[in-house]
Amino acid sequence: MSSLSLDRYRIVRYPLRRGWLASASVFFFLVWATFGVCQTQGRGVLCNDGDGIFEAEFRTGIKVHVGAARNGGLATRACAAKLGWENHELVVANGVSQLDVDAFGVNFGDGVPVAAFQIKKSDSECCVEYGIYSLEKPPRLVRTIMGGEFFSASDVDLDGRVEIWTNDAVAVNGFEDLSLGELDSAPSVVFRFAHGQLLDVSAEFQSDFDDEITRIRAGIHPQDLEDFKGSDGKLTLTPSISAERMHHLRAVKIKVLEIVWDYLYSGREPDAWRSLAEMWPVADVDRIRAALVSARARGIHSQADGSSAGPPRGRKKHAPIFDAVSTTGPSRKLEVIPPRAILLLRPPVSETQRQSPPEAELLLDLVIDASGKVRSAKPGGKMKWVDPDLVNAALSWKFIPAFKDGVPVASQLRIGVSPRQ
Repeated sequence: MSSLSLDRYRIVRYPLRRGWLASASVFFFLVWATFGVCQTQGRGVLCNDGDGIFEAEFRTGIKVHVGAARNGGLATRACAAKLGWENHELVVANGVSQLDVDAFGVNFGDGVPVAAFQIKKSDSECCVEYGIYSLEKPPRLVRTIMGGEFFSASDVDLDGRVEIWTNDAVAVNGFEDLSLGELDSAPSVVFRFAHGQLLDVSAEFQSDFDDEITRIRAGIHPQDLEDFKGSDGKLTLTPSISAERMHHLRAVKIKVLEIVWDYLYSGREPDAWRSLAEMWPVADVDRIRAALVSARARGIHSQADGSSAGPPRGRKKHAPIFDAVSTTGPSRKLEVIPPRAILLLRPPVSETQRQSPPEAELLLDLVIDASGKVRSAKPGGKMKWVDPDLVNAALSWKFIPAFKDGVPVASQLRIGVSPRQ
């Protein structure tokens, strides 16, 4: 990949209400989570129904613009995104319900800087489309992935490789007449690019699935499970079953399905079918197993070009984390070009905080991975305590990552947040 510099980055985000956040001579817009930006499944988006603007320019001269779609020069209650260079432009989406930039300038594994967009065409649709575009001239669509409720490029294990985390909403929405809203979560799927191919690498993150399985199992009471195993599995409504009991059985059924999905989607089919046999009504096991296999086959997994076999052997390498706070050397320069904000949402200020005496700004030390996602957030400097809601919000913040010698890298960044903005 040719050497890149972010000296020409220009970032603009105009919500309806905004506050300031600053660090290392880089200024960010800090957006109220309750006004001006919508939340989709607890995740912020840059543009919702025409509200929100984001602009940036990459060193290659490719510009991205996200904002309200226009009709006759007038802004509409819909969103649009485009990539521009010289006197040309490439429309990414126009007239859609929601638009978000998930990553900008990030390397997904093939050495090409890309911009990744999440696109939801209408509020009635369950799923979003993930469009990945090269930021080399001329920009082009590299890949489209469809069928997840969300997409998030991130390096969760900080091994220097960026994966795309999503879920298989398209496969499980309506499964056994269950809506996505009834599920705690649709089954997770993890993709990675390698040699131009999109691989399903969910099996490499079995420990993450195991944590979820443990949590779900802890929420099932043994007697409740026995009650469900005594049903027909389909939970056919009959006069002998009260609405309250049906609701109760349905909740257990969902938990069982989520456990089976976690095994199945993390590459452990024998464990999935063993759990199914242990927790499902015996007479209905064959039917539900066939239904699970069929649903997964038509889901988001089918878009992969291949799959990894399982967790890697040996210890994983750890990517270096560069300092984006302290200057070094005679030139007093940072060792990296610092991260730049895409979207920072903060929790609303409580009434207690509003009435309390003014305080100095709150410092947060962030570790930001090479995709621009926050991997950790903790009090900075001599501070011993920071509002836990603010720390949790910081874990959802998105940045253009730090760059060293033209390559996106993980970094540490200290930011100050006004406690009352």
